[in-house]
Amino acid sequence: MKKLILSITVIAFLVSSCEIASFDNDINKNPNLPSEAAPSQLIANAMLSLPGLSSSPQGEYNAQYLSEIIYIDNSLYPEGTTSFYWLYQGPLMNLQTAIKNTNVANEAAVAKILKAYYFWHMTDRWGDIPYSEALNGTEDFTPAYDTQEAIYDSLFTLLKEAGDQLEVGRGLSNDIMYGGDIEKWRKFGNTVRMLMALRLSERDEAWAEDEFTNAMDDGVMTSNDDNFVFQHLADENNENYWYNQIIRQSRVWWALPVRIIDMMEPNNDPRLAVYGEQAANTGDYTGLPFGTPNDVEADDYSLLGTQIYEQDAPVYLVTYAQAKFALAEAAQRDWTTDNPETHYNEAIEASIVQWTGSDAGVQSYLSEPNVVYNPANGIEMISEQRYLHLFMHGYEAWAEYRRTGYPDNMVNPQGRDVPLRQAYTSDEELNNTENYQEAVDRQFNGDNSIYGRLWWDVE
Repeated sequence: MKKLILSITVIAFLVSSCEIASFDNDINKNPNLPSEAAPSQLIANAMLSLPGLSSSPQGEYNAQYLSEIIYIDNSLYPEGTTSFYWLYQGPLMNLQTAIKNTNVANEAAVAKILKAYYFWHMTDRWGDIPYSEALNGTEDFTPAYDTQEAIYDSLFTLLKEAGDQLEVGRGLSNDIMYGGDIEKWRKFGNTVRMLMALRLSERDEAWAEDEFTNAMDDGVMTSNDDNFVFQHLADENNENYWYNQIIRQSRVWWALPVRIIDMMEPNNDPRLAVYGEQAANTGDYTGLPFGTPNDVEADDYSLLGTQIYEQDAPVYLVTYAQAKFALAEAAQRDWTTDNPETHYNEAIEASIVQWTGSDAGVQSYLSEPNVVYNPANGIEMISEQRYLHLFMHGYEAWAEYRRTGYPDNMVNPQGRDVPLRQAYTSDEELNNTENYQEAVDRQFNGDNSIYGRLWWDVE
């Protein structure tokens, strides 16, 4: 596979035979190269790639959060490949270099947590991927693909190790996510462990329950203040992806699907006013059927909410509400002795406060007949509310849909089912032929299709 190749510029000096030139050796060092930049800088640089795990049209289409208005092809789920090279060559290489070079405990621990988070995201999109032999630079251009099961096992260990390594009170420099608050990093790492464990609920419930309760006991997020959020800036160099698309490039291409509005408006969901706008021509919330095959008039439909695409809008990656929904599901599954309804209600409250900035409307929403918790269909209700909470975090919502089958109102545009994975880039077939083919044969009977089922995705 492609790897980051470190080049060194050689600076030549002409020195007369009667002189000895002395100069600082640092003149030959490029601080922008991973091998030479400070570990804290490498970690901060890896953090800059985090919005890319969420801000993606394809992720929104796979979760059916947005309907395309003009160019609908990508929302019709065509067979195609998606590259993971940028994740290896950018954030993961930086994190691995930081882990190898630092002698600061918190730098190493945070780099490990972020490494685990990136790899979790990747394996849940593609399946088996290079892991144990990856990130060796020029030493290995053709790493083997680890099984998803082995990757999960390794990531659980890595996150536990990182949590134990953290030194609360010592801080972390250049931390653009938590401002050096190590306690929040500890809660984030444990919350990721807990969410990863839940992903295995249908594949190996005993393993899932054990990892889940261990992570929970180690301490997870306890309020919205713990949310893992990437905060964009009102600056062109660090602005929201959707601002660039809709404002800078004038791409008024996305509306809320009918099914999203149907899930929210009848229950007077206060988040709807954030997620979308009322149609300009009618003043009503009007959804566009997902995969509509013809050009339509944008003003007839509810476009993406302006708060979502503000230049400095936040990107919510892992949140307290997610943790509460996970705790609700664990209680519903009898993994804990907690009351699932309590966690469910608190998750919804946290979600509404996160998205609207206020708890106004929380109690009235929780009183809606279709929202009041019913343990007889608890998993479905938790899953549907989690789905609404994860709006615009398409890849995560898509993973949860594949795991639970909810919400069960996903549509099949022009007869195409929701994909089960993303296909490996065709470059891997050329660059890493033997390992690529072995992975495709092992998982998908030789067919690198978007409809190959991942290891944890039990039919």
